[in-house]
Amino acid sequence: MKVAKWLDDHFEEIFLVIFLVLISCVSLLQVIFKKVPFLTPLTWSDEFCRYMWIWTVFLSLPYTIRKGSMLRVSVLLDTMPQVMRKTINIAVDLITTACMGLLAYHSIKVVTDIYASGETSTAMVWPMWIVYSFMLAGFALATLRGLQQVYIHVTHFSEKELTTLEQTMAEAAEEAAMAKGEEGGTK
Repeated sequence: MKVAKWLDDHFEEIFLVIFLVLISCVSLLQVIFKKVPFLTPLTWSDEFCRYMWIWTVFLSLPYTIRKGSMLRVSVLLDTMPQVMRKTINIAVDLITTACMGLLAYHSIKVVTDIYASGETSTAMVWPMWIVYSFMLAGFALATLRGLQQVYIHVTHFSEKELTTLEQTMAEAAEEAAMAKGEEGGTK
């Protein structure tokens, strides 16, 4: 059960970190190959990094939904009563989930059409359906994460939710306490 909980918390992070490390390493390798006189520049590195960046974008969708860091303007919400704020959050979660589900549904056709075309990438000669399948995976996982957020918000409906200002103040107090604890430990 601990593994499932850990994967629930960090599944997207694993891939995002791997992809960003790969981008950094391949970019550095390309710079080395361009600058060292007897080495031939890599022909595939730009394409590889481009695909990795695209994949991180699509995998960041479910990550931001799960972490609750989707872009929202909460100033107006913070002025509303608790019940209305929670109801609006659930409605936003449902709309987000429906949009991600719709995008996942339509991306199935895109991936199958590209698969049928047999198209490959220019430099690496990868099948393009693999490149586009991350679009489908990102939207599908974002749909699941959206459903998960709806469930979390519904099951915790009666709990008090902090406003943005209250959250910021609590985080600042926590950071100050941690800094004070570290300062006291170094003396």
